[in-house]
Amino acid sequence: MAAIQIIGTDFAAAHALEGLLARRRVRLQAGTGGPVAVLACSARHEAASGGAPGITALARAAGARAVVIVEEGADALAISGEMGGRLLRVALPRASGQPAHRDAALLMLADVLASQVSAMVAADAATGALIDLAARVARTDVTVFINGPTGSGKEVLARKVHEASRRAAAPFIAINCAAIPENMLEAILFGHEKGAFTGASGANKGIIRAAEGGTLLLDEVSEMPMGLQSKLLRVLQERRVTPLGSQTEVPVDVRIIATSNRNMPEEVRARRFREDLWYRLNVFPLTTKPLCEREDDIPALAVSLLRRHCPADVALPLVTPDAMEVLLAHDWPGNVRELENVIQRALVLHEDSRITAADIVIDAVPQLPVRALHLAAV
Repeated sequence: MAAIQIIGTDFAAAHALEGLLARRRVRLQAGTGGPVAVLACSARHEAASGGAPGITALARAAGARAVVIVEEGADALAISGEMGGRLLRVALPRASGQPAHRDAALLMLADVLASQVSAMVAADAATGALIDLAARVARTDVTVFINGPTGSGKEVLARKVHEASRRAAAPFIAINCAAIPENMLEAILFGHEKGAFTGASGANKGIIRAAEGGTLLLDEVSEMPMGLQSKLLRVLQERRVTPLGSQTEVPVDVRIIATSNRNMPEEVRARRFREDLWYRLNVFPLTTKPLCEREDDIPALAVSLLRRHCPADVALPLVTPDAMEVLLAHDWPGNVRELENVIQRALVLHEDSRITAADIVIDAVPQLPVRALHLAAV
């Protein structure tokens, strides 16, 4: 993984920032030991280094593709870009007095840096351990099965495995087995020849061959029809695929990752999923926890979702400590997807560049005003 170098000179928040990035398993480069992807420093250090020309020259020497300059003690959080976005300036408000993993401004700065190297959002120790395990799995081409509740980050974890593998430069292709009609899934997966069925006006190599050299994610594989499960089993065993309408097998080189939110041993016992396919897919199991069991991830995810959904022409709002307490108190049955909805509502409701407890609307049922009705006499 690409590294980030933080120059701690005249940078009061540097140590806390390094801790937040370590929770996300971002690789930090100390000193000038090798090339880095991102260079971060304080505005005071930039001035002492000769301004923007001096710090960009230092970044070029380190091989960095991006520079982040932090102005500490600002009145409000602000992020602006220069040089086509290769140089970012972050105005960082004074510390809130909260621990670093609860401080919205510090979390926002950590997200700005980590997103430059495509790091998975994390702050909880359990999530960090899962990222470590995924990185070890990524060293080989072993088939992975990720189980966990809906909206708990199974696809994000699958992408993490792909990005940490030798296949990172090849395609990562995901297909939701529950979202495609049964009569189309076979052709989409395995491909087809021209004229193989009504409407097949041309040949199509299919999703499996489109992922050649890379990773294929079979999302919610437990929803796959039984008839297709046997064909998928053959592909996994033989590493060959036969398109519809063809008699020729085509070799494929793909890494398979499958996910499900169901209890798979129970699915096998109920004969809704083939036992032999289950054992073929479940070579290395990974499990994502519900959001309520990884509390420290909630602030980090909330801040990252704010950055994702805040319109470009709107100043990034800061989550106040009281709003953060409301988020932490909820049990999030809908996991990250529910949190994403709540954050988008808060972006609609907030004022003065602050998201307060009043802006956190977890019950989405609108409370409409009741008005008296004047009914004509019948």
